[in-house]
Amino acid sequence: MRICFVGAGALGSTIGGTLARGGADVWLIDPFRAHVEAINAHGLRMLEGDVESIAKVTACTSAAEVGGVADLVIVLVKSYHTRDAIRAAAPIIGPQTVVMSLQNGLGHEEILSEEVGGGRVLAGKTYVGGVLLGSGFVRSGVIGKETIIGELDGRVTVRAQRIAETFNRAGILTLLSDNITGTMWDKLFINVAGGGITAITGLTYGGLYSLPALEECALAAISEGITVAQAAGVKVSITDPRRAWTMASAGLPPEFKTSMLQSLQSGNLTEVDYIHGSVVRWGAKLNMPTPVNSTIVALVKGLEYARTDYPGKA
Repeated sequence: MRICFVGAGALGSTIGGTLARGGADVWLIDPFRAHVEAINAHGLRMLEGDVESIAKVTACTSAAEVGGVADLVIVLVKSYHTRDAIRAAAPIIGPQTVVMSLQNGLGHEEILSEEVGGGRVLAGKTYVGGVLLGSGFVRSGVIGKETIIGELDGRVTVRAQRIAETFNRAGILTLLSDNITGTMWDKLFINVAGGGITAITGLTYGGLYSLPALEECALAAISEGITVAQAAGVKVSITDPRRAWTMASAGLPPEFKTSMLQSLQSGNLTEVDYIHGSVVRWGAKLNMPTPVNSTIVALVKGLEYARTDYPGKA
């Protein structure tokens, strides 16, 4: 199976490298030229625990360099780059190509469907982790971490089974779901637990999980998400906000920083619109107030705006 990753940061590199070691023909597409050149020169270095290995993958900065179509395109760019990224991936999308997002948050599948047609799109969520240690070098966290994929209409199809088999053969624990929408909301609750709050406060998980006032805020934000999902008719497995709160920090060290906090600290935009903003949008559709998530979205956007040359800035 030829698998092309559109976005080869920490997670794309981790999953892509693992699939390549399992026998897949993997291409990593990313604009980070130093990363691409290091992979092509030396292979992708992967550190798992204290063991380092090399995965043989091909990297490039443009889909046009792949030279053919993919069986599977996995989208792992920042949420706000999704539309531009999938348009740029046109050279690798053929009549039978499946396009799947493994991004955090909600709304990516709608964008992908608008661009390539809903019949091509599969959805997925992953608990695999990765940290980019340098160009061509990633710390991977795959063992025991589930990836869940499925068709948006709940069918169990041959193409979804084939993808799951490819992932499992490579050592990525992958389950097929007939309720992928519910799975996506479950993962959203976990992202809601800490994402925006840590971005606003600048706290690592050690700080977040030691201040009761922040725990109360997080539980209220998660509760809004659960209420909205259930009102929308989504079958979720997480119905107790505290379960999402506990799951969010499971296995993570006190110094852990959420991706939203990392984005702010590096001067980039956050994905708040696709995480807390998803709760707000769905709440608005259903005429349901979401004051906690609305406030978190506003404050994170305020922090982003503070970096611009806004009128009256000192």
